[in-house]
Amino acid sequence: MSELIKESFEKTRLAGNIASRALDEVAKIAKPGISTNEIDKLCYEFINDNGAYSAPLFYRGFPKSCCTSANHVVCHGIPSDKILYEGDIVNVDVTAFKDGWHGDTSRTFEIGEISVKAKKLVRTTYEALMKAIEIVKEDIHLGDIGAVIQNHVEAEGFSVVQDFCGHGIGKSFHKEPNVLHYGKKGSGDKIKAGMIFTIEPMINLGNYETKTLKDGWTAVTKDKSLSAQFEHTIGVTKEGCEIFTLNKT
Repeated sequence: MSELIKESFEKTRLAGNIASRALDEVAKIAKPGISTNEIDKLCYEFINDNGAYSAPLFYRGFPKSCCTSANHVVCHGIPSDKILYEGDIVNVDVTAFKDGWHGDTSRTFEIGEISVKAKKLVRTTYEALMKAIEIVKEDIHLGDIGAVIQNHVEAEGFSVVQDFCGHGIGKSFHKEPNVLHYGKKGSGDKIKAGMIFTIEPMINLGNYETKTLKDGWTAVTKDKSLSAQFEHTIGVTKEGCEIFTLNKT
């Protein structure tokens, strides 16, 4: 591994650790009666207190420090005074910017007791992410990642959102390659050791189609069905990959 790649992994590991620990803190307060603004405040303060900056804040005009996407919101939900209630699910997406590098991760939290269908959706989404990460190593195709996710999700009766994808990350928040969460094995470019990117499947209980609301950010399911998401930032090695945003819990 070259010195340049070693440095990029080391810096991303630091940023990713802060982002992951921010979500560990969210897990402690993700209970009925909390507002998404309170989650945003916690993320901002935790990331700031650890010597990093919340990359979403003011990114392309985004007004908050994290994304909070509840129930039928697929991604890019804007924190507000909205209260979370028993039975809700909410994805919290955070990105820490530390020493010039980004670490990007998200988890879907269960608010109190949730329905059996919602629980299966959340579990399947997490499984799909981890199954995809398991196959990552140098010289697999980008399409292999999407195929693993799509096959697992559709076998469970859910659908994969196609309007959003994972992305390269490092000194830039978003860059090539685009990492689709659906596709055919053997399609797309081959990945190389040293690449850093996110895998972040968004999975719907109903149809895969989405629409973006008038605020220009909030993406929702067209059929108003539930949506779940999990995300990790990973670095590719010859034999596999390293997860820079692995949960501590």
